[in-house]
Amino acid sequence: MGQSLLITGGARSGKSALAESYALETTGKAIYIATAQAHDAEMEARIAEHQKRRGPEWTTVQAPFDLADALVQSDGGDPRMVDCLTLWLTNLMLSDADWRAQTETLVHTIATQTAPVILVTNEVGGGIVPENKLARDFRDAAGWVNQTIARTCGSVVLCVAGYPMKVKSNDHPV
Repeated sequence: MGQSLLITGGARSGKSALAESYALETTGKAIYIATAQAHDAEMEARIAEHQKRRGPEWTTVQAPFDLADALVQSDGGDPRMVDCLTLWLTNLMLSDADWRAQTETLVHTIATQTAPVILVTNEVGGGIVPENKLARDFRDAAGWVNQTIARTCGSVVLCVAGYPMKVKSNDHPV
């Protein structure tokens, strides 16, 4: 099994930049598996900001829904970075997909990978209780997805203000 690392933290905590640096550590090249979809100009700008940080050492794969397949198809070479699980979950929930089944498939896929996998996710349960059902359902689902993936990954890091804090460390020297 390849190394697997989950990086979690709040919005704009530096998770993606940290994950990018880890992904390039071993071979100097990496695969960026993007889950975001640009449905408006603001999201287009966010995606562009992430793309601007990356150079020619990155290959990008779009996987807004079938994340497990993207991992299977890209296994066996350079490290892969998935950014991010919470956008992937949003895509699944808004399309009425079975996000629990998709998460279980992802868990089994991560366990069989030979190349490193770095997954980025957001911690969403630290704030107030959302006022509407969809937001509460999303918060609960994100918590379940994060816990499930964290159990699967060899290492888990909490990113705070751009700095990593070890949560679980089995196979990544943070």
